[in-house]
Amino acid sequence: MVLMMNTLTRRNFLKAAGLAGVIGASRSLFPGWMPRLAFAADHQPRGDRDILINIFLRGGMDGLSAVPPYGEGRGYYDVRPTQAVPEPGGAPQSAIDLDGFFGLHPALAPLKAIYDQQDLAIVHASGLVHPTRSHFDAQHFIDFGIPGDKTVATGWIGRHLETASWQNQSPFRAVGMGDLLPDSLRGPVPPLSLRSIADFHLQGRADELRRMERSLSRLYAAAGPQDALSRQAKLVFETVSTVQQLTDSDYQPARGAVYPEDDEGFGLALRQVAQIIKADIGLEVASIDLGGWDTHEDQGVLDGDLNNALSVLGQGLSAFYTDLGERMNRIIVVAMSEFGRTIDENGSQGTDHGHGNAMFLMGGGVKGGQVFGEWPTLAPEARDDADDLAITTDYRLVLAEMLQRRLGNNAIDAIFPDFAPHPIDLFRA
Repeated sequence: MVLMMNTLTRRNFLKAAGLAGVIGASRSLFPGWMPRLAFAADHQPRGDRDILINIFLRGGMDGLSAVPPYGEGRGYYDVRPTQAVPEPGGAPQSAIDLDGFFGLHPALAPLKAIYDQQDLAIVHASGLVHPTRSHFDAQHFIDFGIPGDKTVATGWIGRHLETASWQNQSPFRAVGMGDLLPDSLRGPVPPLSLRSIADFHLQGRADELRRMERSLSRLYAAAGPQDALSRQAKLVFETVSTVQQLTDSDYQPARGAVYPEDDEGFGLALRQVAQIIKADIGLEVASIDLGGWDTHEDQGVLDGDLNNALSVLGQGLSAFYTDLGERMNRIIVVAMSEFGRTIDENGSQGTDHGHGNAMFLMGGGVKGGQVFGEWPTLAPEARDDADDLAITTDYRLVLAEMLQRRLGNNAIDAIFPDFAPHPIDLFRA
């Protein structure tokens, strides 16, 4: 039951906060329109570790359109008579050549300059090594990091934060941008879930926020707290104050970066993550979802839904890269989907749930300018389950090396149990 602020008492606060423990604050203390916050003490510097931006392309992105293997020739074009990306130099909307075999979808053109600067890499024929074609199951297995296991309660990022050798108790250590907290962040380190920094000012509820602050102030001496719960209340005020300062700062992206204004809110999320990074308030991980990839019918590779989704992705990543500038040397962006799409297009000018896919990696720590992975080909005998791109790189290999080389965490056996990674040389040490 949500506690109304006009009836909030110390006993109610004790009961609610007690459920969360001394390092967190219960959601029941706050109105439903507020973002879910977790509060803790001051942060410590990250040192040489990167900030991770984890982007989940939910719905099953068609990696064979995002990064078309035009070098396959008829093996690609014959099975996609209406949903193939033209080879480079052909039609007006043709693939952008990457290495003589793979191309980049024309909607991802803003990423080509980053690729040429060797700050963008692609891992093709990668993904979740599990036969499921269920969105729910595949997303669950990737978020929790243990394919086939539905009993685990912590996400792979949550376990990374738990096992890290350093201490960072900033409430902004892990941030999920969206209505729901991403499962990958679940764990004993409390994340902060924000739909928008400006949520504090939506629906004309600034008056409610001020009333909440006054109510808690009367209960606890926030200026000089003497007990654990009073200190907890002080952290509430400090975090709310920080978010309000971010809201009121009139943030302007640097170097002319323009984030997309999309219905999914992807551009806004990236813009606000950039703002949090520049505020230097202890961010280590941010997780962002981008949907719209389930293209069973009228896929629209060049002029429809897929083209639009790829445009948002390309414009958003390019704006983020431009905005952060030199800071990208200590930022790593990982974008992946739960599975790819079938090699052959279906009778509805779309593609169905498949298997292998393409991952995108961006940042100064990436050995970019390359398409990584052992390419299995699209030949019938090389396919997985008759119509799927085979997976030759388990997505956990990519994440494990990133965690070790860029995030400074060697506890891979705890983050990805029962998985034995080997070096794939994707990241600079």
